[in-house]
Amino acid sequence: MDRNAVTKKILFTKVSKGMKWSGIAQRIGQSKEWVTAACLGQMTFSKSQAEVAQELFALTDEEAAWLQIVPYKGSLDTAVPTDPLIYRWYEIVNVYGMTIKELIHEEFGDGIMSAIDFSMDIRRESDPKGDRVNVVLSGKFLPYKVY
Repeated sequence: MDRNAVTKKILFTKVSKGMKWSGIAQRIGQSKEWVTAACLGQMTFSKSQAEVAQELFALTDEEAAWLQIVPYKGSLDTAVPTDPLIYRWYEIVNVYGMTIKELIHEEFGDGIMSAIDFSMDIRRESDPKGDRVNVVLSGKFLPYKVY
């Protein structure tokens, strides 16, 4: 048993029961974005969150314990992603990465946007020309220390 096997079981159960991430998140008590990342093995559940997941996905005690272990982060199999949707994010960073960096540095100074003190919101935005994906990323600015 390992974390990847637990992730596969969670996905199998989600699909077989027709569950939605938003409903799972509501039961666990966190955002759909965070809960999805946790169920996919990228975040650590608390004991109480793991107990809810255990009930939702019919996990064993051992499988629920894996949800509470700090994971090895990074879920892509290759440096350049091959999944078309994930590749588009890679493309966005390649095309707009320097622009994002310049504008953050101009506004905040020399530092980074945290992916630890971070939140994300993904919503559908209606548009007559075709619905749009609206993604908001919010990370704390961390200035580089001068010493």
